[in-house]
Amino acid sequence: MNDDELSVVALEELDAACALPWPDIKKITPWGDTFTGVAPSGREVEIERRYLWAHDPEGSVSVEIEVRDVGGTRSAEARALITPHG
Repeated sequence: MNDDELSVVALEELDAACALPWPDIKKITPWGDTFTGVAPSGREVEIERRYLWAHDPEGSVSVEIEVRDVGGTRSAEARALITPHG
């Protein structure tokens, strides 16, 4: 598995994490979870998803994704800032 594949998985997971409606995101923040996923190559990866309150702009949520090579040292991250108005 290469780092590009980890980045692809991180971006796909970020899209899914950000697809929740604002009221649902607000209800679960702060929250995080780690689970096992499958990369396009078929290899298992560890995915961590976090919803954290952002300080600027106040009331926004920082969505953070980290994808790690199981048993390895490589990882990729993706982040987005979700605001109450979209």
